[in-house]
Amino acid sequence: MRLSYPFLLALSLTAAPAALGNDLPRHNVPDSKDGNLVVGLCDGETSVEVKGVKPGEPMTRKQGQAIADALMKEWQRKHPDGGWLAAEATGGSASQVPEPQSPASAQFQTYGAFTERDKEIWKESTERLVAEGKRIFHDAKALGGTIAISCDMCHPDGSNTHAETYPKFQTQLGRVALLRDMINWCIENPVRGKPFPDDDPRLKALEAYMLAQRKGAVLDYGKH
Repeated sequence: MRLSYPFLLALSLTAAPAALGNDLPRHNVPDSKDGNLVVGLCDGETSVEVKGVKPGEPMTRKQGQAIADALMKEWQRKHPDGGWLAAEATGGSASQVPEPQSPASAQFQTYGAFTERDKEIWKESTERLVAEGKRIFHDAKALGGTIAISCDMCHPDGSNTHAETYPKFQTQLGRVALLRDMINWCIENPVRGKPFPDDDPRLKALEAYMLAQRKGAVLDYGKH
């Protein structure tokens, strides 16, 4: 799998606070003996120390890019056969790091080789979330509704949701909306319940179910 440079470069700063409202795993970067800023790549292993910069001190974009380049250079040094698609800084085109040469390495994800058992675990986990979303979609009580109306009454089996077209301008909201915005609008209005917080597992499950039902549908903005 080849993922674009900007999206995989999640930086972990030693001074960064925990993400509010989430209990996601965090990578721990090594401490600097000089108290400098240490930045980690999202593989949880690669990190660089920024000499002369303390945590919380402002930096220029040029400095930030230099840190990102150093991290990626180190990652590529440790993974010479890893494929990487990097967007060029000045244009919209992409320059490609050499592809893996062997069929085996071509199956590697960016940060390592995964077994068939790994893939089955991921598949089962995803399907379980989708199934939970389906249950909530068909259950007015689980939606927190007060008038016995559930999502499936207007959208049997997730039909006519056009989940794949979001984000888009939504006339009911009068602004550009994410899929979760429209889910909450429906919960608050037709279903007569209370909108879910962004980190509510029910909201995530509903999104997973609706997107799964529409997977592969052709985008057609303005039609839906």
